[in-house]
Amino acid sequence: MSAAAPIPAREVLRAGHGRAADDSVLLDYDARFLRRKVVTTTAGARVLVDLDQAVSLDEGDALVCADGRLIAIDAAPEPLAEVTGDDLPRLAWHIGNRHTPCELSATALRIRADRVMEDMLHRLGATVTPLTAPFRPEGGAYGQGRTHGHAHGEAEGGPHQHHSHGHSHTETQDHGPVHDHDHDGHGHRH
Repeated sequence: MSAAAPIPAREVLRAGHGRAADDSVLLDYDARFLRRKVVTTTAGARVLVDLDQAVSLDEGDALVCADGRLIAIDAAPEPLAEVTGDDLPRLAWHIGNRHTPCELSATALRIRADRVMEDMLHRLGATVTPLTAPFRPEGGAYGQGRTHGHAHGEAEGGPHQHHSHGHSHTETQDHGPVHDHDHDGHGHRH
């Protein structure tokens, strides 16, 4: 006996759409960035997400299935670090300067668990507390829904992986904490 084919979903409704969901799917931050993937809902249905382009889904968004069902997106709990301190704007600047997704509140910042980032924040005077919770970071400044990683932290593959985005590195080049480069026309220092 074979499993039923997944139900196609080719449309996304953004949070606040006003329709009641028929089911939901629990996805962590990485899994909420997708274009084509089979997901399993909390009720056990298999849904083939098949979108025209990769999208960043937020909690409260919904997938519209071919059969008319609406599948709500829920943020799954995942390992995070809660950052507090006397100078929260300065700590937020250092997190953002490393292109690290960050959830903001008036009293704390949350990032995905990353020992390199956590060590830097401790050195800057922050208190860093591990926790497991849904991660709902602030979206990108240009309406893309995500910040782009810059691979300075462990969660992105190590202290600094070689990558391409408008500047080059050589194996002997010192790539300390301050460097200039351009990101598609919006040059900056870090």
